Amino acid sequence: MEFTKGHGTGNDFVILPDPDGALDLTPGLVAALCDRRRGLGGDGVLRVVRAAKHPEGVALAGEAEWFMDYWNSDGSFAEMCGNGARVFVRYLLERSLAVAPSGGTLPIATRAGLVRARVEGADVAVEMRRPRLYDTATATLGGLTLPGAAVDVGNPHLVCALPAALDLTGLDLTRAPEVDAAVFPSGVNVEFTTPGEPVDGADGHVLMRVYERGSAETLSCGTGACAVAAVALRDGDRETGTVAVDVPGGRLTVTVTADSCWLAGPAVLVATGTLASAALLP
Repeated sequence: MEFTKGHGTGNDFVILPDPDGALDLTPGLVAALCDRRRGLGGDGVLRVVRAAKHPEGVALAGEAEWFMDYWNSDGSFAEMCGNGARVFVRYLLERSLAVAPSGGTLPIATRAGLVRARVEGADVAVEMRRPRLYDTATATLGGLTLPGAAVDVGNPHLVCALPAALDLTGLDLTRAPEVDAAVFPSGVNVEFTTPGEPVDGADGHVLMRVYERGSAETLSCGTGACAVAAVALRDGDRETGTVAVDVPGGRLTVTVTADSCWLAGPAVLVATGTLASAALLP
């Protein structure tokens, strides 16, 4: 089994080429691959499969050749992964499986629908659905309960702003925040934020940490950055604009338009090799 390792602002993935959908990918194998001591290590797995060869991608095969089959590190599925989509596109281009259209966009099929990508030098930007703020809820972390905004970015998010007296870097995210299962029956990614200093060319600047369902705390979350940007714009009485979102792994730039959301940042492939897959499972 061939693999490539890649990351987007530290959000790292094991990439498995499987163009014809022949790989028997199971939750156990995904979890073993993502194990940081006994496997390759990663926040998730990206299986590269033709849309026409995957039951969840076939409906979009007429619009996109490739389907991003994304799995969380615990072996569960996720509807969408913004950083994963950017790394997925980088892989397609560097392996000559797709060509970046001059002045245009490259379509990719996902469980959340069609996304479009463009390459900007070292950065890859993907266009996703416009974040939808739809409810309020709370997250409890230790003895701290914080109000937040529920946001749909193709997957669920809860964005919680910290009071000024609390230090973002001091939060203990070794355990999952407690949330209302009635509001989030399928779980939720929880983002914690504080405001940042003004950034040239941006309408806002936010610092963020995230606890991702199925993956625990990660160095970055692309859809989470989009959710955070949408809340920041709302709090600034804006419906559209550009927000710089700093995560532990670097900086992402989110541009919310009238009908979509662009997520931009670096996407890097760091290693490639061959797996002795039998050694990964008991």
